[in-house]
Amino acid sequence: MFFFTTAVVIAVGIYLTGFKNVHWFLYVPVAALLFAGLTGICPGMLLWKKLGFKD
Repeated sequence: MFFFTTAVVIAVGIYLTGFKNVHWFLYVPVAALLFAGLTGICPGMLLWKKLGFKD
């Protein structure tokens, strides 16, 4: 639920700002968080592990 809540908050911010006004990169965290919430696989954690950081 944490991933879904964060994704919804960012999506509401995009909506309130206006879809035409926000940069396309702001949609990346929303998509990643929704993916993580649905599958249980966190893309951010995978990225940090590939960069050599420990969890």
